[in-house]
Amino acid sequence: MAENALNRLRAIVARLRDPAGGCPWDLEQTHASLRAALIEEAHETLDAITAGDDVNLCEELGDLLLHVVMHAQIAAERGAFDFDAIASGAADKMVRRHPHIFANESAGDSAAVIVRWDEIKRREKAGQPPAASPLDGVPAGFPALIRAQKIQAKAARVGFDWQNIGAVLAKVREEMEEVSTALAIGNSAAIAEELGDLLFSVVNLARWRRLESELLLRSATEKFSRRFARMHDLLLNAKRDWAEATPAELDALWEQAKTAVGDRLPATERNQNSAV
Repeated sequence: MAENALNRLRAIVARLRDPAGGCPWDLEQTHASLRAALIEEAHETLDAITAGDDVNLCEELGDLLLHVVMHAQIAAERGAFDFDAIASGAADKMVRRHPHIFANESAGDSAAVIVRWDEIKRREKAGQPPAASPLDGVPAGFPALIRAQKIQAKAARVGFDWQNIGAVLAKVREEMEEVSTALAIGNSAAIAEELGDLLFSVVNLARWRRLESELLLRSATEKFSRRFARMHDLLLNAKRDWAEATPAELDALWEQAKTAVGDRLPATERNQNSAV
């Protein structure tokens, strides 16, 4: 049944891309023209996961799958590769990089699996030009928090890392002091640089706790938005306007909104050293 559904989707996309009577919009699309939509669909999928909405998640995963099929169709038309090549390549990679499942190796823990994954990956790429740096391979287009955490993880894998989380926390405090110093001096360039260093050190702290900094900031932002909306409702109910409220009143409303919303959600922990 699943194979039939996938084949049906592939046939529909091929029909949409058929020069003889296909959809004008779909025929105009290229790998490059679909980039923004792909990013949008990925974020919408993430929102569905965060909301725990299975119905929406199913739909958004379908949209992502549609993008894969569309890119495969465009590539096949160019004679580059097709959907079967994508699927076969992914399947072969999973088998090669999980010898503890598909061969006679022992698994160990998840950290050992990651180490073995990297070893196999390096062996696979042995015939390719050597990387200029162990940090190569992290896309520059990643969101800044994700890229920072991936860069830190790659550095850690070759041994360049703090010895313990206490040292990481000390670095955060050190960067806070440097921000304070820069602010006291009033040097805009120094303030910008030190704030960047502080952000980077906070991302490192999240990595040490096996937390995703991107998800942490998304959750914190959503929490702030919910509480701010509650403040707005409280003002409307009191027939007040933002411009009329004093700072003390706004602080009181914020505390009231925090109590009313009651949404201190636990952060989702996951291994940031994903084997993907």
